[in-house]
Amino acid sequence: MGEYNMNIEKYNKIFMELFEVEEAELNADFNFGVEKWDSLAHMELIAQLEDEFEIMFETDDITHFGGYENGKAILAKYGVEL
Repeated sequence: MGEYNMNIEKYNKIFMELFEVEEAELNADFNFGVEKWDSLAHMELIAQLEDEFEIMFETDDITHFGGYENGKAILAKYGVEL
């Protein structure tokens, strides 16, 4: 349980800092295309997640990482529990 809490906190922190949003805004509606989530921010998000969780996303996963909730499922493929 402790690892779960730490991982979700790290995940949320990356989103909050990169997109300058409050944690309450992170939900199923937080997707590519919201304010500040453009292609450059997308690549920065991927880079930060790879660094934080010590993983390397496959190209398909980078392309399909289009939302806050979807990202959780993709990270699970790499053994990161959120």
